[in-house]
Amino acid sequence: MSVEDLAPEAGPADGPVKHPHPGQPLTESDAEGWIPRTCFKHGPPRRVGIELEFQVHRDVDPPEHLAPDKLRRLHEDLRVQPLRSSFTVEPGGQVELSSLPADHLPAAIADVETDLALITEVARRHGARLVGTGIDDLPRPRRFLAEPRYAAMEEYFDRTGTAGRMMMRSSASVQVNVEAARTGAAPGDLERRWDLLHAIGPATAAAFGRPSRHPVDDPRLRGYRLLRQAIWRELDPARCHGPVVRPGEALQDAYARWVLDAPVLAVRRQGRPWTAPAGLTFRQWLRQGPRAVPDAGPPTVEDLKFHMTTLFPPVRARGHFEVRYLDAQPGPWWRVAAAVAPALLEDEAAADEALAACEPVREQWDLAARAGLGDARIGHAARGVLTAAAYALDRAGQRGLAAQTAEYLDRVALRGAGPNAAEEERPC
Repeated sequence: MSVEDLAPEAGPADGPVKHPHPGQPLTESDAEGWIPRTCFKHGPPRRVGIELEFQVHRDVDPPEHLAPDKLRRLHEDLRVQPLRSSFTVEPGGQVELSSLPADHLPAAIADVETDLALITEVARRHGARLVGTGIDDLPRPRRFLAEPRYAAMEEYFDRTGTAGRMMMRSSASVQVNVEAARTGAAPGDLERRWDLLHAIGPATAAAFGRPSRHPVDDPRLRGYRLLRQAIWRELDPARCHGPVVRPGEALQDAYARWVLDAPVLAVRRQGRPWTAPAGLTFRQWLRQGPRAVPDAGPPTVEDLKFHMTTLFPPVRARGHFEVRYLDAQPGPWWRVAAAVAPALLEDEAAADEALAACEPVREQWDLAARAGLGDARIGHAARGVLTAAAYALDRAGQRGLAAQTAEYLDRVALRGAGPNAAEEERPC
């Protein structure tokens, strides 16, 4: 789940980021300084990236999983295609396109459309189809990727139940990457953008949430309407809920504190399993070094970078902001899901309208996951977000995308139901 950093290698206002030496032990103070400078950069005003994930099914009815050998051949074929986007594979065999940063939203969408059309056709030639949904309705497949990262991740999440396996093997998303703050923007731009992305989060996640018929064997997930959202609420709150800014604390410092106090999921080792000691936080590893992990030595900045890739908050700071709370979408609706946040970030009037609509359900992530659009307050907020986004897109001259957003509002959010079954299998 990676896209190139949208922002240049620069801090907010005072010169290049000073990186600790890659091979040297990292101190706690080094880490506390490096995280804010690396994760919260200022960049070009409107650059945006899009990441799309899809389930892969055999092109038959009723649907079924593609056999592992055929899935492997499909992946090999997709890797050699002339794609502008980066192509990667998720642990359960899901496929992902990650666009290059584009100068504006229409360019990012155009790039992804071209690549998606190509990989859809390649999949068809392999007897497969790409399915856009947050959680696959089919029974959970075996883990497809055998890398030590994923073995350690599975072992870590298995300590508390099966939700981690569902996340790794059966989930898919639309992710949107936007600048953390704009070069030359007024003070407070970074905090404003962070606040907007979180304030609209529960309602927007519900607006694009895909109810699933996937069998649930983890009791923590029962009673939720939106399974992918439920997983992120229940799986591992210390690494999935994101930071809470304390009174008087800067956002950047809160994020650094959260990163360092999150449990270590995996410790990279050469030729050995990457399993991490239970309950060890990265801050404890920094302080205790080999006493905490005798066979790995003290952590370095490379270990910190890796640790940050194992954190899954609703919005992840990576030099840009990675919006992670959108389910994968069927048919054409990924365009609408990808457009909402960038549109609101570039139109202050629309952003204010969306914020006002979402104020009653701010922080109501659990309610959004449990009830989706079935809750009147969540539904009202979701309609407010989509209406504001459609107006913003129209004012920006993106009338086709504005019309599609209005159509989604009418067909989905106003009715509290997803697109019809015929659209479920059309990824583009």
